[in-house]
Amino acid sequence: MATETLDPTADPAAERVLKPKAVSNDDGMAGEKAGLSWAVHISVLLLVLLWIFPTVGLLVSSFRTADQIATTGWWNALLPSEQSLTYRTEDPDDVRIDQGNGVFVVEGNVFAEGSESTIKAWGVSSRDVAAYELGQTADLGDGETLTLVEGGDYTWTGNEDQLSGNGQRIFVTATVPPEFTLRNYDTVLGRNVLRNLVVYALAGAVVGAVAFYGGRSVMPGREKLLAWGLGLVVFFGAIWIFGLSDGRVAGAQTTDSMAKAFFNTMTVTIPATIIPIVIAAFAAYALAWMDFPGRALLIAFIVGLLVVPLQLALIPLLRLHLEIGIGKGYLGVWLAHTGFGLPLAVYLLRNYMVGLPRDIIENAKVDGATDFQIFVRIILPLSFPALASFAIFQFLWTWNDLLVAKVFLIDATGETTVMTNQIVELLGTRGGNWEILATAAFVSIAVPLVVFFAMQKYLVRGLLAGSVK
Repeated sequence: MATETLDPTADPAAERVLKPKAVSNDDGMAGEKAGLSWAVHISVLLLVLLWIFPTVGLLVSSFRTADQIATTGWWNALLPSEQSLTYRTEDPDDVRIDQGNGVFVVEGNVFAEGSESTIKAWGVSSRDVAAYELGQTADLGDGETLTLVEGGDYTWTGNEDQLSGNGQRIFVTATVPPEFTLRNYDTVLGRNVLRNLVVYALAGAVVGAVAFYGGRSVMPGREKLLAWGLGLVVFFGAIWIFGLSDGRVAGAQTTDSMAKAFFNTMTVTIPATIIPIVIAAFAAYALAWMDFPGRALLIAFIVGLLVVPLQLALIPLLRLHLEIGIGKGYLGVWLAHTGFGLPLAVYLLRNYMVGLPRDIIENAKVDGATDFQIFVRIILPLSFPALASFAIFQFLWTWNDLLVAKVFLIDATGETTVMTNQIVELLGTRGGNWEILATAAFVSIAVPLVVFFAMQKYLVRGLLAGSVK
């Protein structure tokens, strides 16, 4: 008997049955790309650009001079700019030369030695700063003349009475090459402070690298934690020794007090980040793996605290601090930041710890490990992403905080002012000095940027912990 072979192509109905149905992206199936994924990508790109442009602008402007900032935008920082500059000739009483017959001459150059500026026009009155071209002679009256030639050389001629007192003002329209300077940082932080901070950062990185490779044999599996710890201790310890003890740094006696505010901010931020993490880690472990009466109610209470505005507790908490003798100071602001940050810290860490494998903890208990040993040797190393995630948030909140510092720290003396408050004061005292404001603003965001980029790989892992099973 012959076997008949079915040919699906011969029967359209059979072809429709045998051929799998293609699933359209419009069905919203899991695992398929959404039809509007391009819109998401464009939105993310726009957000990144909106964040990058102001940051780069502050960085570039912090190294520019006031004249360059006033004439061109930061995106033209690498190009020559046309500026209206005001110079004054040398003191005629000191440098004038007697030419005889009652005629005196003062010669010199308006530019500093080594300047590459090019003069386009010049004048002797602020009402017309481009009245003359190079090589022309300005008639100042009664035989007094002034000539300015290419390169900035000038010749001022007149009698003894005319060439006396202050030097003659010269208004110049010149093309100035790009110029970058560290003087803004010397003004804001003090002399050589930026250089010393870079040195300490490099020292911390070197010590951290040594600890990383040395920790492989001493503490297997924890060399990263050891490296970060020693590196940060060296960095902040050196800063503390450098001048935090008296609120100043060597050579940083500036009228803007930004150096002192910088170290005051570090004094507030570092303990206010570490203290809630330590307390929340113990609390989160207890709520995740220890059975005791009222645990569910306590978790619900902590979740409820997340929606309570901190502004409601500011004045009552300040009154409590004053009644018990804490008053305004570092201790008070540490406790305030700890209290305001604990609900989120406990909630975040508890959600992460409860998702850890139960078998690991049960096996450790069978082997005779106590809760403290399980917490220190198992839970903490496995919870590093969540700890780093909250550390980023808490550090950024406390570093950029102004309200809590105003209420619990800053007093009338201003000795405990923080950077956010100092920048607000600079807006009033130096509202027109954009180079100083840009430098102060970038200094205030530089440390959070370093912390974020150093630990950002743990951020998403810590935030998503406990969201899925």
